[in-house]
Amino acid sequence: MAEIPSLQSLRGRVQALAGVPVSVAAPPEHLLPLTQVLMRQGWWFIGLAPDQEEPGAPTRLRYLWQHDEAPWLCLDVTADGDVPSITGDVYAADWPEREAEDLFGVRFSGHPVLGNFVLHDEVWAENLEPMREPVRPLTPEPRMDVERPSIVTAPGRFAFPIGPVFSGVEESVELTIETVGEEVVYPHVRLFYKYRGIERMLTGRTGADAVLLAERVNGPSAFAHATALSQALESLCLREVPARAYALRLLFAELERVRSHIRSLSHTVESTGLSLPANWLIAAEESLLQLSGEVAGHRYLFGLNTVGGLTLDVPDEALASMVKRVGRVLDQVDALYERLTFDNSFLDRLEEVGSIAPGRARLVGMVGPVARASAVDRDVRRHQPYGAYRRTVPRPVTAEEGDGYARFRVFHEEARAAFSLMEEAVAHLPAGPVRVAMEPRGGTAVGAVEAPGGTLAYYVRTGGDGTIRRCHIMPPNFANWHAVTDALRGSAFQDVPIILATFGFAVADADR
Repeated sequence: MAEIPSLQSLRGRVQALAGVPVSVAAPPEHLLPLTQVLMRQGWWFIGLAPDQEEPGAPTRLRYLWQHDEAPWLCLDVTADGDVPSITGDVYAADWPEREAEDLFGVRFSGHPVLGNFVLHDEVWAENLEPMREPVRPLTPEPRMDVERPSIVTAPGRFAFPIGPVFSGVEESVELTIETVGEEVVYPHVRLFYKYRGIERMLTGRTGADAVLLAERVNGPSAFAHATALSQALESLCLREVPARAYALRLLFAELERVRSHIRSLSHTVESTGLSLPANWLIAAEESLLQLSGEVAGHRYLFGLNTVGGLTLDVPDEALASMVKRVGRVLDQVDALYERLTFDNSFLDRLEEVGSIAPGRARLVGMVGPVARASAVDRDVRRHQPYGAYRRTVPRPVTAEEGDGYARFRVFHEEARAAFSLMEEAVAHLPAGPVRVAMEPRGGTAVGAVEAPGGTLAYYVRTGGDGTIRRCHIMPPNFANWHAVTDALRGSAFQDVPIILATFGFAVADADR
């Protein structure tokens, strides 16, 4: 059986080659035993990146793992035929395997449900495999013979569909709630109503052009997406970004985090029917969007990140003023937060609602603030530090209860912790350039950041000229939507919108 390198042998690579994964080639029959070894050693499953290196070649499955004391590890399995599913040991691999089956045609033996996931059978041709070369042609007629899943068989059972179309500006996602009376017995989640094929569009692009597309995967976390892809490509160039660029990346990443978390707080408050404080939080978010536009030229920080650093510098005085203005907004958010936490009617809607126990949160692969609200203390900034986070480390923010109120508290406390990082960074800004030229190189790398929603990773494979041959995005919302079934099961039907709001979800990067 193929062997996993010892942690001792990998420790020296953590800083120097942090984005270049250590690859372990394994035949399919060794996949399950190796997976079990990694889990016993404390590795975390991050994602599955399917890849096809040549037209007509079999798909190669890159199972990506992370450890606090080592760089990325990649189990490299060639899918000549069926590949054993690892969901029995790593339930977090459930959706990544279904995605690989739909887009690359890989069959995972032992997986309970395959098909009709990314490519909805009512719309897409069967066996299309759009990420493989050559792509099979579309059939002239879509399939229309799909039945919705059903688990509950008790008398009086009915299935209630919610979405995929919502009022306002909500994105497209479908929930089918199976219920008897008012209790949610089983919820089915269906994403990819707006599958855009962004990973396909990234193929053939070079660094700067690819980053411009990556930041459009999900506008509210655009800077995180641009940073993750930039870091992956920079790892292949084997050259460090200037210290000032790292410091500014931290400042803008934490500004994006504060704004995003305030947005999540507003959604939770609005879901409980408190329109006035919700509108005030929306106004606070708008203040930070305007601030981003004034300082960086775009409300969502588009066009700021690039391979090798940043596209523009900002004077120290302007950055210090920016941090002070963020602080004033947060002071007002704090005052409102204090009022809400003494409002019994508000607390009654959140406490012991949508609870996910720590063990279950780990099993389903939750990430980010919602995972930390269930005592899963994982944060890429601390456990796999990158850029300026190697010197400026965020304080841990966790909760034990795993319910809606715990998630609400963690979003608020993390916004305040993000501001503390901004204050520390702006007090020690290095001088110098914010960008260096990067010489394109071929290879495989992973760029990972702690986005507002949690771990965001980009797997890239480039040619010798730096052109992207394959890019796979592993976003936090894809991981966290997988946990909705656990959060909603057993809840009262009227609590469904509140529970969803406490997760601070986005659909766009999951539907990439």
